[in-house]
Amino acid sequence: MKIQNPATLSTLDDVATDDASSVAQKYARARAAQPAWASTPIEQRIASLRAFRNAVVNQRESLALTLTREMGKPIAQARNELNALSGRIDFFLDNTFAMLANEVVWQERDGDALKLEEDIGFEPLGVVANVSAWNYPWFVGSNVFVPALLTGNSVLYKPSEHATLTGLSIERLLHESGVPSDAFICVVGGGEVGAKLLEQPVNGVFFTGSYRTGKKIAETVASRFVRLGLELGGKDPTYVCEDADPKKAAESLADGAMYNTGQSCCSVERIYVHRSIEREFVEHFVEVVKAFIIGDPEDPKTYIGPLAREDQLAELELQVKDAVAKGARLLVGGKRADRTGHYFEPTVLTNASNDMRLMREESFGPIIGIGVVDSDADAVRQMNDTEYGLTAGVYCANQERATRILREVDAGSVYWNCCDRVSPRLPWTGRRQSGLGSTLGSIGIRSFLQPKAWHLRAP
Repeated sequence: MKIQNPATLSTLDDVATDDASSVAQKYARARAAQPAWASTPIEQRIASLRAFRNAVVNQRESLALTLTREMGKPIAQARNELNALSGRIDFFLDNTFAMLANEVVWQERDGDALKLEEDIGFEPLGVVANVSAWNYPWFVGSNVFVPALLTGNSVLYKPSEHATLTGLSIERLLHESGVPSDAFICVVGGGEVGAKLLEQPVNGVFFTGSYRTGKKIAETVASRFVRLGLELGGKDPTYVCEDADPKKAAESLADGAMYNTGQSCCSVERIYVHRSIEREFVEHFVEVVKAFIIGDPEDPKTYIGPLAREDQLAELELQVKDAVAKGARLLVGGKRADRTGHYFEPTVLTNASNDMRLMREESFGPIIGIGVVDSDADAVRQMNDTEYGLTAGVYCANQERATRILREVDAGSVYWNCCDRVSPRLPWTGRRQSGLGSTLGSIGIRSFLQPKAWHLRAP
């Protein structure tokens, strides 16, 4: 499989991919290794993952450059991902031990003597298949493989074909940090290799990617009753109220829409602004977007890099064409950039409505539609008019008002006066076509454990 730089279209590497036979062999190794890894003292597992965390910090520059070259993330943003990774891993290191402890939920005593006790114990799932994403491979991958390993599972990790070199770096660093070579194994290839991985009798499947692929995965494993986690797409809306600061909201939301060249599942993809401040908000928004620097992703000044996937360029063109045909006003961008690589100009369209592809289908690029609303009720109605339910936000002066609005919005994560934010302390979860299950937070750690009910009676 050739690894191509999306900015230069040059070949970075040519890596060997797995086939049905090698995937089956890797599964057998992971299955055989899992009991010994699970019986390894938790303190030792924590020490190995702490060493991995420190190795990432020490090798940040080379790892960031690899990520930039293989998927086009601007180097400053690649460094940001690696810098923030430490805090995410620290959360798992600090909290997994408590999640593994038995919970005593009821006792019957005769004086000081214990007669009957009921406990909940927690055990690893077994072998976990982690089919990961390319847009934030360190973040998205670590949401799964770090807690999965800490809780005693072995992991078969298939990185996206657009982040294979990063996946191989993750494998190398984990092994060098003390995780056994058969407790974490990288499976290399595209969708056909992922399909072979799903054929293995794993105990859990955790996937990050599109709704279409997630649906296929759910259908494939449905009859096997394995633990399933799906982190899928979003069409994330934000409402800007009439009492919001239009300049601050525009600056925040332009970054929320365009960061990582718009290739985030929680990117702001729809904006609904109150009619009374629309003009001022749009003026500030366009001013910010026009200042974004498109360029070589290895240049620290670059904010907009190439898209990782060439085929997404055609989808963005189609969304612009459809929106303009239905009455949207194109203010900025709207086409491929005139340069080598998978570049699309940062694009802003106003007068957007929910009958446009721009406002219904995931864009995953540097493009945003801005619509107008006349009331909170109108905003809630339009925000909920979607098959997705990942994130949603409100910009306004009053927390009580924001809370009232956001309680009515059907989304897994909600924001007041911020956007495009993920915390390791909170569960990351989607609704409807945005996914199933949770990562992050204590709930996310428990995703890799199965409960056992203990009934203990004294003789």
